[in-house]
Amino acid sequence: MEHKKLKIFVLLVGLLVPTIRGGASYIFSFDGYSHIVIKEGSVHSDPKGSSIQASIDGHMLSVVFLENLGSVLVEVTDTNGGTVDVVDMYTPNGYTAYIFGTGSYIVNFTFENGDEYYGEFEVTN
Repeated sequence: MEHKKLKIFVLLVGLLVPTIRGGASYIFSFDGYSHIVIKEGSVHSDPKGSSIQASIDGHMLSVVFLENLGSVLVEVTDTNGGTVDVVDMYTPNGYTAYIFGTGSYIVNFTFENGDEYYGEFEVTN
């Protein structure tokens, strides 16, 4: 029964996110959708990078976790190592952040078992 509830939740979130993003396009300036490749950093267990999907659309960073991977620390930094955003959350919840400045950024994912993944992306105006 719990598995069915999770499927319904994921489906509803999948339907809701495009609706929210569509409405947000009137508020924010979007330069166009770009997929962010997720790479392995330090991985000690079975790789789960394919369960993380990330994209940048203008200044809006979106991350979707396709399965329950437990607790994850999400950290967005600029190329100089300056922290833009940090959040500790549970998967499979999604994550969105508005990146104010233009430039090169890295989104890092650190799971409670120590596994690390990252993705590099550009914000242009």
